[in-house]
Amino acid sequence: MTFPVLVYLMCVASALACTALLIRSYLKTRTALLLWSAIGFVFLSANNVFLLLDVVVFPDVNFLIWRNLASLAAIAVLLYGFIWEAD
Repeated sequence: MTFPVLVYLMCVASALACTALLIRSYLKTRTALLLWSAIGFVFLSANNVFLLLDVVVFPDVNFLIWRNLASLAAIAVLLYGFIWEAD
């Protein structure tokens, strides 16, 4: 296994770990900001999975649109959550 593949796998693992921890914290406290952060990290995890698929698994297939859509969804959810909680 090459070093870049290991880095991509670690990025996926860390994003999934953050997602799991945010979901677990939300289920304990029911804080809305934790919910929005967890949903945002679901999309960021999907972005990392698409990156892994794009670069390592299927190098001939272009997942750029899916990666950008996942990133856009993550940013939109986080912004909505932060603005909603500001009220």
